[in-house]
Amino acid sequence: MGSEITLSAYLTKHGPNDKSLVQGLKGDPAYLLVSPDGSNLELYALNAECTHLGCVVPYEPALSKFVCPCHGSQYDAFGMVLRGPAPNPLSLEKVRIDEDTGKIMLDPWDGGDADFRTGEKGWWVA
Repeated sequence: MGSEITLSAYLTKHGPNDKSLVQGLKGDPAYLLVSPDGSNLELYALNAECTHLGCVVPYEPALSKFVCPCHGSQYDAFGMVLRGPAPNPLSLEKVRIDEDTGKIMLDPWDGGDADFRTGEKGWWVA
Protein backbone atom coordinates (compact mmCIF):
# COMPACT_ATOMS: atom_id res chain seq x y z
CA MET A 1 0.00 0.00 0.00
CA GLY A 2 1.77 3.14 1.24
CA SER A 3 5.43 3.78 1.88
CA GLU A 4 6.98 2.17 4.91
CA ILE A 5 7.79 4.57 7.76
CA THR A 6 10.10 3.95 10.69
CA LEU A 7 9.39 5.40 14.10
CA SER A 8 12.74 7.20 14.34
CA ALA A 9 12.34 8.84 10.92
CA TYR A 10 8.77 9.85 11.69
CA LEU A 11 9.62 11.42 15.05
CA THR A 12 12.48 13.36 13.44
CA LYS A 13 9.95 15.13 11.21
CA HIS A 14 6.95 15.35 13.56
CA GLY A 15 7.04 17.05 16.96
CA PRO A 16 5.03 16.68 20.17
CA ASN A 17 1.24 16.40 19.75
CA ASP A 18 1.55 16.27 15.94
CA LYS A 19 -1.39 14.77 14.07
CA SER A 20 -0.49 13.91 10.48
CA LEU A 21 -2.22 11.87 7.80
CA VAL A 22 -0.85 8.56 6.59
CA GLN A 23 -2.31 5.79 4.49
CA GLY A 24 -4.16 3.59 6.95
CA LEU A 25 -5.90 0.25 6.72
CA LYS A 26 -7.56 -0.54 3.38
CA GLY A 27 -5.94 2.62 2.02
CA ASP A 28 -8.13 4.88 4.15
CA PRO A 29 -6.57 8.08 5.50
CA ALA A 30 -5.56 7.86 9.16
CA TYR A 31 -3.91 10.19 11.64
CA LEU A 32 -0.79 9.10 13.49
CA LEU A 33 -0.61 10.91 16.82
CA VAL A 34 2.71 11.88 18.40
CA SER A 35 2.76 11.74 22.20
CA PRO A 36 2.78 15.02 24.17
CA ASP A 37 6.49 14.69 24.98
CA GLY A 38 7.35 13.82 21.35
CA SER A 39 9.17 10.61 22.28
CA ASN A 40 6.72 8.11 20.79
CA LEU A 41 3.44 7.56 18.99
CA GLU A 42 0.14 6.98 20.73
CA LEU A 43 -0.95 3.33 20.64
CA TYR A 44 -3.86 4.20 18.37
CA ALA A 45 -4.45 6.02 15.09
CA LEU A 46 -7.66 7.80 14.12
CA ASN A 47 -9.40 7.00 10.85
CA ALA A 48 -9.77 10.40 9.16
CA GLU A 49 -13.15 9.74 7.54
CA CYS A 50 -16.11 11.61 9.04
CA THR A 51 -18.73 9.23 10.39
CA HIS A 52 -21.48 11.33 8.81
CA LEU A 53 -20.78 10.92 5.08
CA GLY A 54 -17.11 9.93 4.83
CA CYS A 55 -15.42 13.24 4.06
CA VAL A 56 -11.77 13.47 5.13
CA VAL A 57 -11.67 15.48 8.35
CA PRO A 58 -8.66 17.82 8.68
CA TYR A 59 -7.12 18.58 12.05
CA GLU A 60 -7.23 22.28 12.92
CA PRO A 61 -4.29 22.95 15.30
CA ALA A 62 -5.48 26.46 16.18
CA LEU A 63 -8.79 24.97 17.41
CA SER A 64 -7.29 21.74 18.78
CA LYS A 65 -9.95 19.69 17.01
CA PHE A 66 -10.89 17.97 13.78
CA VAL A 67 -13.45 19.89 11.69
CA CYS A 68 -15.29 18.32 8.77
CA PRO A 69 -15.37 20.66 5.77
CA CYS A 70 -18.51 19.04 4.32
CA HIS A 71 -21.20 19.47 6.97
CA GLY A 72 -19.43 20.96 9.99
CA SER A 73 -19.06 17.96 12.29
CA GLN A 74 -16.38 18.48 14.91
CA TYR A 75 -14.29 15.97 16.86
CA ASP A 76 -11.97 16.49 19.81
CA ALA A 77 -8.28 15.48 19.75
CA PHE A 78 -9.30 11.89 20.64
CA GLY A 79 -11.85 11.67 17.80
CA MET A 80 -14.97 12.01 19.97
CA VAL A 81 -17.90 13.95 18.49
CA LEU A 82 -18.19 17.50 19.77
CA ARG A 83 -20.81 18.61 17.25
CA GLY A 84 -22.88 16.72 14.68
CA PRO A 85 -24.27 15.71 12.33
CA ALA A 86 -21.63 12.96 12.77
CA PRO A 87 -23.32 10.11 14.68
CA ASN A 88 -20.17 8.35 15.98
CA PRO A 89 -16.58 9.04 17.01
CA LEU A 90 -13.76 8.51 14.51
CA SER A 91 -12.82 4.85 14.35
CA LEU A 92 -9.56 3.57 15.81
CA GLU A 93 -6.67 1.56 14.40
CA LYS A 94 -3.95 -0.03 16.53
CA VAL A 95 -0.42 1.32 16.18
CA ARG A 96 2.52 -0.97 16.79
CA ILE A 97 6.22 -0.73 16.06
CA ASP A 98 7.91 -3.75 14.51
CA GLU A 99 10.64 -4.73 16.98
CA ASP A 100 13.10 -5.85 14.29
CA THR A 101 12.75 -3.04 11.75
CA GLY A 102 11.29 -0.11 13.70
CA LYS A 103 8.54 0.20 11.07
CA ILE A 104 5.23 1.73 12.09
CA MET A 105 2.42 -0.77 11.56
CA LEU A 106 -1.35 -0.27 11.68
CA ASP A 107 -3.62 -3.14 12.67
CA PRO A 108 -7.41 -3.41 12.94
CA TRP A 109 -9.02 -2.53 16.26
CA ASP A 110 -10.71 -5.85 16.97
CA GLY A 111 -13.67 -6.89 19.08
CA GLY A 112 -11.45 -7.92 21.99
CA ASP A 113 -10.38 -4.34 22.58
CA ALA A 114 -12.91 -1.90 23.99
CA ASP A 115 -12.82 1.66 22.68
CA PHE A 116 -10.81 3.33 25.44
CA ARG A 117 -12.83 6.52 24.93
CA THR A 118 -16.18 4.90 25.74
CA GLY A 119 -15.28 1.61 27.45
CA GLU A 120 -17.50 -0.21 24.94
CA LYS A 121 -16.99 -2.17 21.73
CA GLY A 122 -16.22 0.21 18.88
CA TRP A 123 -19.15 0.89 16.56
CA TRP A 124 -16.91 -0.05 13.56
CA VAL A 125 -15.94 -3.50 14.94
CA ALA A 126 -17.93 -6.35 13.38
